[in-house]
Amino acid sequence: MTADHYAALGLAANATLADIKKAYRQKAAFYHPDRNAAPDAAQRFQAVQKAYDVLSNDTARQAYDDNRRRNLLDDPLQTAQEIWRTYAQGILPS
Repeated sequence: MTADHYAALGLAANATLADIKKAYRQKAAFYHPDRNAAPDAAQRFQAVQKAYDVLSNDTARQAYDDNRRRNLLDDPLQTAQEIWRTYAQGILPS
């Protein structure tokens, strides 16, 4: 499955442009490799940048949202399994 740009910014799919900009600034400042020594900081910073590039552009965001809906409908069984797997990992103790 492709990267979820909304999750990269910690937003819901109905976020406004102002919400997107605010979340981008916060996440970019946190994950910037010059400020964050974590080994995956650069990779997360790039994911945040890509998410902002897509979600802040109306045309790109519409295409991304359409693709998300289409993917949900193309393979609903796989989508449901991923949802339950994520739910189980977040709720059930390891």
